[in-house]
Amino acid sequence: MNTLSIFRKVAVAEGISYVLLIFIAMPLKYWADMPLAVKYTGWAHGLLFVLYIALLIMAWTEYKWSFKKSAIIGVASLLPFAPFLVDKRLKEEN
Repeated sequence: MNTLSIFRKVAVAEGISYVLLIFIAMPLKYWADMPLAVKYTGWAHGLLFVLYIALLIMAWTEYKWSFKKSAIIGVASLLPFAPFLVDKRLKEEN
């Protein structure tokens, strides 16, 4: 497996964890008094976010992406559903 394929898999996992955190765990915490949902989902999302950024830096240097492209991909990690678009675009490029 190369850096790009690993990055794409982590991007999808990070996107899923973010959607679960925002749309399932957060409502469970505040509406159903289940704070552990956020604790565990948030922990997983945090780990995947760190991996996303580390792999982004690795791919940036390995594939000689422009700063603009790398910045857009980095910002995508902060928006729900955007990591799925990143995966789709990177798949189309290869």
